[in-house]
Amino acid sequence: MATSIAAAQALTSEGWRKDIVVEIDDDGRISNITNNHDTPTTKVGILLPALSNVHSHSFQRAMAGLAEKRDPTAHDDFWSWRKVMYRFLDILSPDDIEAIAAQVQMEMLEAGFASQAEFHYLHHAPGGQLYDQLEETSLRHFAAAQTTGIGYTHLPVLYMQGGLDGRRLEGGQLRFGCDIEQFEHLFTNIKSQMVNHYADYTLGIAPHSLRAVSADCLNAAIALSPDTPIHIHAAEQIGEIEEVQNALGARPIRWILDNMPVDKRWCLIHATHMDNGEIDDLAKSGAVAGLCPITEANLGDGIFNAPRYMHGGGAFGIGADSNVRIALSEELRMLEVSQRLSERQRVVLSDETTPSNGRFLYERAASGGAQAVGRNSGRIEIGALADLVALDETHPSIASLTGDTVLDTWIFACGGELVSDVWSAGRHTVKGGIHMNRDKIASQFLQTIKKLRLAL
Repeated sequence: MATSIAAAQALTSEGWRKDIVVEIDDDGRISNITNNHDTPTTKVGILLPALSNVHSHSFQRAMAGLAEKRDPTAHDDFWSWRKVMYRFLDILSPDDIEAIAAQVQMEMLEAGFASQAEFHYLHHAPGGQLYDQLEETSLRHFAAAQTTGIGYTHLPVLYMQGGLDGRRLEGGQLRFGCDIEQFEHLFTNIKSQMVNHYADYTLGIAPHSLRAVSADCLNAAIALSPDTPIHIHAAEQIGEIEEVQNALGARPIRWILDNMPVDKRWCLIHATHMDNGEIDDLAKSGAVAGLCPITEANLGDGIFNAPRYMHGGGAFGIGADSNVRIALSEELRMLEVSQRLSERQRVVLSDETTPSNGRFLYERAASGGAQAVGRNSGRIEIGALADLVALDETHPSIASLTGDTVLDTWIFACGGELVSDVWSAGRHTVKGGIHMNRDKIASQFLQTIKKLRLAL
């Protein structure tokens, strides 16, 4: 149903505009931007293009807080965190996966994200046993998205081996594993069912990493998805870089850039540890760096070299990854403040054209995120999907503020409490800061999380 939104302020592709009406057609696209205030469907204070969350492992939301105890046998880092994650995998059912996914999507929407890319590798039952329907757990994510109304990009993951030495998967990894023939079957099955979902949904592909996929099968996986997003983990951990260099003769980012057809469809997740040549070449490639600042900080991954990358024209998007905390403004804040700590200066990520730190971060995350998830969004412009977020102009934190200062304040001094409304392809999913199906989703998640914690 066509709708219209009257906004006191709106950040459009042409800059900030006052007292406008954004009209949305039945296909969920912006059909007009006018000053006609006759009968708007909704009135809001501040209207922004909504961001896409480019990287999520939804099931990990249910283990948030459970891996914050030091491993007694090792220096605690990503690899010890992963042990906890694998133990947690043993108890998740398809019903659990759907309930957790719905909660994650709801929290993303209430935080101000309008769409999500799910990097989905939890394909099988515990022990690697196949479900009767190979795509069972993928369908649970689609079902969650139908419940929440979020814009959705599904990225089934190819995960073949435990390392570059070709060792077999074991333990929790068995739930991820597919050989290339099985993966092709999985992808084809999911693709055939896309007609059953919202038209703005996208199916991409995700070779997990150079550690988990052989070079030949990496090419075979990419061939399945010639026109849609390709996401891959790369250069998150020093141990990973050393393993790839020893086996393939190059660092992960360098090997991908030199051996894969990297272009605007690609999103390299994390890309934390790059040398200057890799930074410059990734920025020039047109690909997106999928940054997950809260998770990267939580796991002790390291600090992405954002100044060199962004000043070189590099595109980036923001992802919640482990979903230890889902908070749009905090992701952008963490990205900037990590640079401040590293560079020992303030307002690092800005330029002469966009001196506002908040606007620089927000607009680039909106643009890069939309590109990464294969979505015509990230801007308020005729023809774009109506992925929109409204902020409450009556909130004391931003009352009487205008323009870029609104974004600076939201990102550096506030959180999700400022979000009043969210639209995903025109679907009005959040009203008054509350998701339309919050009670149902939260109740199911509560039952699920209680059961899981008793089983741990």
